[in-house]
Amino acid sequence: MLTTRTQSGRFLKPLIIAATLAATLGATGIAQAVELRFGHGGTEDTAYHLGATRFQELVEDKSDGDIGVQIMGNSVLGHETEMFEQQMAGALDLSIINPGLITDFSSTANVFSIPFLYRDQAHWQAVLDGDVGREIADRITEETGVKVLAFFGGGKRQIVSSRPLESLDDLKGMKLRTNPTKPLIAAWSALGTEPTVMAWKEIYTGLQLGAIDGLLNEAEWIHRMRFHEVAPHIGLSEHDITVRLLTMSQMSWDRLDESQQQAVMEAAREAASYARQVQLEQDAEALDLLVEEGATLHELDRERMQEIVSEPLAEVVEEMGLTELRQKIANVE
Repeated sequence: MLTTRTQSGRFLKPLIIAATLAATLGATGIAQAVELRFGHGGTEDTAYHLGATRFQELVEDKSDGDIGVQIMGNSVLGHETEMFEQQMAGALDLSIINPGLITDFSSTANVFSIPFLYRDQAHWQAVLDGDVGREIADRITEETGVKVLAFFGGGKRQIVSSRPLESLDDLKGMKLRTNPTKPLIAAWSALGTEPTVMAWKEIYTGLQLGAIDGLLNEAEWIHRMRFHEVAPHIGLSEHDITVRLLTMSQMSWDRLDESQQQAVMEAAREAASYARQVQLEQDAEALDLLVEEGATLHELDRERMQEIVSEPLAEVVEEMGLTELRQKIANVE
């Protein structure tokens, strides 16, 4: 939680001195130095942590040392949903959040669950860095009371399968573990699979026992979780490129003065750009590792997949009130 300290970093114990200092700072307009707590769920080798560290360095530099950041990774403050709720309550300053986990708080966050939302990587980057990305960030901020500063992400999601995927016909009847979101269920049902809900920790065993035939995931996590050991076929659908929200409690933001807010926003944008590049590189490296360790890559007809899911997806997106926003994303050059 954001706390106040003196420029030297030492807390002054005598109350009368603290009161005098506060009055002096208020009268002269000198910015008080602050400490921000930054919680996230990644380990030290992930883009989450590397991006958080870059933000820490940048914001300290841009604020001339007025803003310090304490990073608390590896989910020590709880699951992402719990950390987001802490931000809503003003008990945590910063975090990195999967938008799929906050759709109960923000209907706009559902837009990131729509498969085939981006034409390619360049389109994804342009959306996140442009006016449409800012509109999405502002809408989520308004709906939740947690400020979206910028966007992390960069994992390309593929199909992980225990059986070969030589053509789209091989998807028919596949028990596919998906997140229980309407766009995903509509799209993958249209492609012939049987969308199945299964807890994350049960996936490996589920593949082993045949309770599911596959799942949707990005190369980094396929490799980290060793899913390729029991599902060695990877269909290159690239139906999604992940987006993660770099967020700040609105209460924490409002306590900053204008120059501090500017420093935070500039640092957030630069750190997010760096983190996305790290994630893209890690994703590509993980895909190479999967092949080295025996996985088979299967090219899929992405254009045909998009044709098949177009109509059912359009119906679901309309029901969710996201048609206009989806079209704005499609129009980004």
